[in-house]
Amino acid sequence: MTPTSAPYGSWLSPITARALTTGEVGLGETRTDGRDIYWIEARPQEQGRQVVVRMRDGHIADVTPEGFYARTKVHEYGGASYLVDGGIVFFSNFTDQRLYRQGPEGGAPSPITPAPEKPASVRWADGARLSAEDLIYVRETHHADRVVNDIAVVSIDGSREPRSLVSGNDFYSSPRPSPDGRRLAWLTWNDPLMPWDGTELRIADLVAGSVTNERLVAGGAEESVLEPRWSPDGSLHFVSDRSGWWNLYRLDGDSVEALWPLEEEFSGPHWQFGLSNYGFLSGGRIVCCHGIGGEDTLSVLANGKHTDVALERNVFDPRSLAVLDDEVVFIAASPRERPAVIQVDPGSGATTELRLAGSDTIDPRYISIPESIEFPTEGGLEAHAFFYPPRNDDFTAPDDERPPLAVFSHGGPTGATAPDLSLAIQFFTSRGVAVVDVDYGGSTGYGRAYRERLKGQWGIVDVADCVNAARYLVKEGRVDGARLGIRGGSAGGYTTFCAVVYYDDFNAGVSYFGVADLETFVHVTHKFEARYLDSLVGPYPETIEVYKARSPVNFIDRISCPMLLLQGLEDEVVPPSQADQMIEAFEERGVPYAYIPFEGEQHGFRRASSIERAAEAEFAFYARVFGFKPAGGIEPLEIKNLQ
Repeated sequence: MTPTSAPYGSWLSPITARALTTGEVGLGETRTDGRDIYWIEARPQEQGRQVVVRMRDGHIADVTPEGFYARTKVHEYGGASYLVDGGIVFFSNFTDQRLYRQGPEGGAPSPITPAPEKPASVRWADGARLSAEDLIYVRETHHADRVVNDIAVVSIDGSREPRSLVSGNDFYSSPRPSPDGRRLAWLTWNDPLMPWDGTELRIADLVAGSVTNERLVAGGAEESVLEPRWSPDGSLHFVSDRSGWWNLYRLDGDSVEALWPLEEEFSGPHWQFGLSNYGFLSGGRIVCCHGIGGEDTLSVLANGKHTDVALERNVFDPRSLAVLDDEVVFIAASPRERPAVIQVDPGSGATTELRLAGSDTIDPRYISIPESIEFPTEGGLEAHAFFYPPRNDDFTAPDDERPPLAVFSHGGPTGATAPDLSLAIQFFTSRGVAVVDVDYGGSTGYGRAYRERLKGQWGIVDVADCVNAARYLVKEGRVDGARLGIRGGSAGGYTTFCAVVYYDDFNAGVSYFGVADLETFVHVTHKFEARYLDSLVGPYPETIEVYKARSPVNFIDRISCPMLLLQGLEDEVVPPSQADQMIEAFEERGVPYAYIPFEGEQHGFRRASSIERAAEAEFAFYARVFGFKPAGGIEPLEIKNLQ
């Protein structure tokens, strides 16, 4: 079939907004219990509800019944929302944030933590079995004037009041009892550090239900330690970036042994609880995920040597590795394949797909395969990105036309992008809009030095890298320099605002719940990120002038392109007030803009209706600004103040 010639942006695509959610689920938090395999499914068609799912004897069934939602709000970002032990599932229920117990045969879950005086004011995450009678959890208690985090003991049947076991610091994670129940390991850190800046790995003896002989074994203000885990023989393992890369280590008496020094990352940033990138096989072997720049490898370590396992899916979920006897279960994707829960025999490489994130097969004729690019940026440095050229085999563009470009800026900003198959990206590329997904300086996956490029430079380095990615592609003749858009969510929204304020390269900007005013953000955000800007911008209020100079809301008069703002109205990380400030400034200065608020959405859209509406609105926004006519019934978007 001869492709139809049509302008970029006007191509008809089978990857519709509805396709982004219909039959689609988010997969996460893989666990094993005996021969049973568990995972979390986030379901847009159920208003974003998260459900614990179990595979037993090849049959998949929901564990979490209707009316319950397995998601914790500790640190607001959550993670490690459930624990399974001996067929019993313990989970944090999103609505009231209480812990619930569900027996092996199902039935109605029963609460095992008390109902707090104020709903959802006591939150639980990252649990583990402590003893025959007790569990151990990270607890977050919201008082009227402060938020307190500690490690607490919870009885498995709810018969006793929870009690604090370890307290006094600002943050805790990963409480892990040793196999013999005689020692406890955990991570802790204090403001203004974030867990990718510096954490402490501590251990203590467990005696009569209390901790004694507490001591520091790794970490500090300049060392980020992650994923403490005891091997079956009682040796403590962990991931540390003391070498400049997050590598795997073992505590040997009072000394620390590097198990495989490598300029690759064996874990990722601790935004959510439950990071799981390695585990223990029989015979003292360790199975681990590692990689650089978003592309991963599964390997087995044994006697100082490693064996790599060849897999088609090479982008791994950093919170998903679980061991099933001598096999491994985790979530992985590739540029051609959506995420799936897979079971792998590391010895033979045999792979079984247990659950795919989507129900429909995506025709490869509409899939744009990303190109990993390095491009020059400020200070004589190089930065990284994935470029997705337009791809739709039903269409071709006129020879003299170059495609419009959408620059994607990820959140965090201490985060990363990855080259896995994203329908959200393919929604654009299959219609003729190119995408470059930027791992700007400050991103993870390239070592600590690359991550620390953003120290004191947020709003400068990230923005320059996004601008330079676009300029590089224009110079290479890959995209149309007169039709450049930039978009991002959360921190990526801030980068977007800065890019259209401090540079003139872009013709359109799209912010998903982006930060607009650094000074007010300091006062309204949640505890986990309350001091984050100390390292990204500077200590507040000592450097208040820097905060003002890097707040896009103060320079609306410099914006020369239309803006689209999308905002969840229940967002506690970047509150709606940030969008409100920008809209007020837009109105005062006549800046062209469109604004879509989303009822019932928090930080990140989870409902099918929200995801679909946002995708179509963003594409319609580009169509109006860049001057092409979208196909497939995408409704035009009204842009205020646009002539």
